[in-house]
Amino acid sequence: HNCAIVSIKKTYPKQAQKVMHAIWGLGQMMFTKMIVVVDEHINLNDLNEVFWYVSNNIDAKRDLTMVEGPLDALDHSSPMPNFGTKLGIDATKKWPEEGHTRSWPDEIIMSKDIKDLVDLKWNTLGIN
Repeated sequence: HNCAIVSIKKTYPKQAQKVMHAIWGLGQMMFTKMIVVVDEHINLNDLNEVFWYVSNNIDAKRDLTMVEGPLDALDHSSPMPNFGTKLGIDATKKWPEEGHTRSWPDEIIMSKDIKDLVDLKWNTLGIN
């Protein structure tokens, strides 16, 4: 209950931060300690995939948002009861309008034929 992972179809710069603040402003969601925002094509049910994008798509100075506010009464890590720091992580692809002037690599997508071929080779290679 202390981490929300959401995907967005990004249509303007810094939209991930707007989404974070919107979530923190929704009733009981104000207690959410950490919000991770990824692009729409990310499988939210695959935490390995989500973490891959978190670890590859963020620059700490630009993409981490920290705010203070209410926290869950059961959160024992905050310095005071019911109040502390929350973290928002923007793991979306960055745009030049967001201050990212370097080129961003294209997604590497394997075709179904290649995926099927690799799947067939797992047992032959002794990899389970």
